[in-house]
Amino acid sequence: MTKVDPVIRPRRKMVLGIAVVLVLAAAVLAYVRGPHLARLMGHHGAGGHMHGQDGGGHDEVNMPGLRGENATPEESAELAVMFRNFDTLSREVTLLPDGIRTVTRSSDPDVMDSLVSHVIGMIDRVGRKDDPKIMIQSPTLDIFFARGDGIVSDISVTEDGIVVVQTSTDPEVVAALHVHAGEVTDMAQRGMQAVHDAMAARGG
Repeated sequence: MTKVDPVIRPRRKMVLGIAVVLVLAAAVLAYVRGPHLARLMGHHGAGGHMHGQDGGGHDEVNMPGLRGENATPEESAELAVMFRNFDTLSREVTLLPDGIRTVTRSSDPDVMDSLVSHVIGMIDRVGRKDDPKIMIQSPTLDIFFARGDGIVSDISVTEDGIVVVQTSTDPEVVAALHVHAGEVTDMAQRGMQAVHDAMAARGG
């Protein structure tokens, strides 16, 4: 069950409306490489780079790992905005006996819009057990999409950022919430490098 503060509903509708117009107006590739996203990603420049020892390298221009078997182009684009601008993100996590409380924010309004849309969208997916199957997503998420109806989520946007409280009576889900909160914090601090390190650690 997800409770969403009504204050953020207009913003959610606005973001989704913009995304629909963009998809209808241009192909996904044009959107990912276009000037609109380049502006949002401006903190790291439009050039990007590739690195890694996996033969093809990690493509940090197009970020194909952010695509998913069941993810929409808009969801992948939101992730790209946040990863490219991770240095605008900050985050506080409180581990609760039955879950977590997180406060996440961005100093960039455009990145904050993507953050809010992403958080609401993913928590909604968890509640519906609708796994986006994004290529780089952590295995920790598997239990959420399998038992999402056992997680109670409360979301609100305040001056401090987007505040999420998630609780469960399932000890295994609570443990996964704790682990995933740390994974997200690491990504907010180190961006795609945190993902690369996590995948290497599990042999991915």
